[in-house]
Formats: sequence, C-alpha cells, structure tokens
Amino acid sequence: MNVVGINASPRIGGNSDILLDKAFAGAHTCGAKTEKIILNKLSFSCCQECEDMPNSGECNIADDFRQIHKKVMAADVLIIASPIFFGSLSAQVKKMIDRFQCAWRGKHLFKNDNFADKKRIGAFIAVEASDRCDFFANAKSIVKNFFSVINADYKEELFCIGVDEKAAILKHPDYLTKAFELGKKVASREV
Repeated sequence: MNVVGINASPRIGGNSDILLDKAFAGAHTCGAKTEKIILNKLSFSCCQECEDMPNSGECNIADDFRQIHKKVMAADVLIIASPIFFGSLSAQVKKMIDRFQCAWRGKHLFKNDNFADKKRIGAFIAVEASDRCDFFANAKSIVKNFFSVINADYKEELFCIGVDEKAAILKHPDYLTKAFELGKKVASREV
C-alpha cells in the first residue's frame, strides 16, 4: 500500500504537517509505505491553460509538478493536509490542483484517463483557526472534484477547528488520535 501525503501548508512542522505525520503513523501500523510531498519546497508555476496542451492528460510545463503528478499516479491512497485560508484551501494546494487541469482535459474531453490504471482512496485533513465549521465546505468541494479527476474515492476527512498557532494541534490529543485512526483506516482499506 503506497500512501502519499501532501502537506499543503506554508509551515513545515505546523498543524497540517503534524496531523499528516500522525496519519502516516497510523498507516505504518498496517504496513503501508508513506511518502510526503511538501508543496512549499517545490517550484512549479500556476496552470497556464496552454493552447497546445496534449490530449493525453499530461502537462506541457517542465517543472516540479511533473514529480507531483508521477507520485499521485503511483499512490494507492492520497491524503491532502491543508490549513483553511479565507474559507478555502491554501494557495499551494490550489495551485497544484489547478495544474491537474491537463488530466481533467484528457479524461473528460479526449477519454485519455492516465489515472485509470487503479482506483485510489482519498482523504482530506483540514485545520481552521476559527470555530466556523462552514469554512470547510468550499475546500471539501474542491478536494472532492480533484479526487474525481485522479480516480480517488473521497473516503475520509478530519476537520479541526479552533487551532491557529504553529504546532497548537499538539494541545488537542483528540485530533491527533483521529488523524492516526484516519491513516489506519485508509491504509487497511477499512473505508
């Protein structure tokens, strides 16, 4: 079982990152192999919606997105961990998702689905500083649409409210336990 986690936070060692590590710890108990992609350490541009985009679903732009695309294709499970900014995902993960426009185009317009080789499981972890649960709705919708493009079933989610300062999630053992259990569930396919 290959579990790929995307840290979409600008802060390494922050709340999203810690929760992703807890999910990995849960996945490891099921014998899963895990790999973390830290978007803020990669250099890739925004989608340019190239006019000469190939019909295959591949992207024209040669940057770090190509390694993201390759790792997502190889994943059995994909976990996205993001803070909520202004009622949506971080810019880092939104930029990555937008770059998968090439895959959407290949799949829906030209029936070239380069993710069709297997069915994936998708999970979403999000952290919100306020106590407004409604701020998760927009982010969830975007993640569900993205998972649909890469043939991942949206199976698990963990939404954490009232967590702001870096590493403040450590004061919330219930969220840490839930992240661990999320990792265990998706790695064992108990979802």
